[in-house]
Amino acid sequence: MADIIETAINAGNFTTLVKLVESTQLVDILKSEGPYTVFAPTDDAFAKLPQETLDGLLQDIPKLKRILTYHVAFGDAREEDLRQIEEAATVEGSIVAIESNGGIKVNEANVLQTDILTDNGVIHVIDSVLIPALVAAE
Repeated sequence: MADIIETAINAGNFTTLVKLVESTQLVDILKSEGPYTVFAPTDDAFAKLPQETLDGLLQDIPKLKRILTYHVAFGDAREEDLRQIEEAATVEGSIVAIESNGGIKVNEANVLQTDILTDNGVIHVIDSVLIPALVAAE
């Protein structure tokens, strides 16, 4: 089985996410033992952001790093676990809200696919980019 980064690359629909992770030197974290739960926005999710927002984040690596680590939770939380919890602590330091009335939501993002298993955790595919409240307020 591949690690989180290799799995994301092989999936083919996370090219923007992988590019941003590489630009912030977060690859080592997502290749480390973990386990981690990654709420991974698709390329379509990143396409919803205005281009100037994306360009601005590439110019502000500390902010981009906070946004990316906000998508990573500690531990190996599978779909069954997500249906039993209301929040998860992220590597960024904040909490994401988990809602599971019918489908699963992380904050306002819908989970499109769950339980893509990797050597060092699990990936859940989401349809929008999560922004921590403190970053959104800046």
